[in-house]
Amino acid sequence: MEHKDIKLIALDMDGTLLTPDHEISEANKEAIHKAKEKGIHVVISTGRSLSNFKEIIEPLGESAYFVTINGGEIYDGAFNLVERNPLNGKDVRHLWDLTNKHNAYFWSSTVQGRFNSQEPFDNEVEDYEWLKYGFEFEDPELRETILSELENNDSFEITNSSPTNIEINPAGINKATALRKVTSWLDLTMDQVMAVGDSVNDLAMIREAGYGVAMGNAQDIVKEEATWVTASNKEDGVAKAINAILDK
Repeated sequence: MEHKDIKLIALDMDGTLLTPDHEISEANKEAIHKAKEKGIHVVISTGRSLSNFKEIIEPLGESAYFVTINGGEIYDGAFNLVERNPLNGKDVRHLWDLTNKHNAYFWSSTVQGRFNSQEPFDNEVEDYEWLKYGFEFEDPELRETILSELENNDSFEITNSSPTNIEINPAGINKATALRKVTSWLDLTMDQVMAVGDSVNDLAMIREAGYGVAMGNAQDIVKEEATWVTASNKEDGVAKAINAILDK
């Protein structure tokens, strides 16, 4: 495994940094602190919104930036919003109509809060600033039906964070787009990035990073695109990937 002058490590959270119990293992914490001591930036790059992970990552200490909602928002190290990339209201109306047409389970991140089928919103769709729209499916056929209705729409960046869901951001908004901005702000290049993830919403950053790492528990398509496959999130895969870089 070649070192490649890695100066920034971008980490997905669910299925990657976090154990199946949604915790950060001691080995992962130690490896992250060791990387930081060597002057490497460690940047969380997640589909979660800031409020949905801020407490979890407190033990990791400071970071230059945080990529959230698949690039829907970028925050600086003091949690100040640097950039926001919302969906167009008309596009969300289309997604809402699709949700009702198929009686599908939906979930979302908006500037005004997180809504889903169990916790619905009260006002009109257009009254909110939508950052990400998601679907969750028990029925694989329904997932394929909705996916086929979405794929010809060039307004959307369509990914997933698990094989049973669909995540929708504005076209061109993904973790790689966000990391390109972060690296430019830090006077780095994407060649100096190691990106670690497990799902389709990690694919763009894994493809564009100098070193793309798939988790042992990653979806097959992610493993195929990665430079290297580490251990699973049950086996400190993030720590193993970081240590492999640091030991070179």
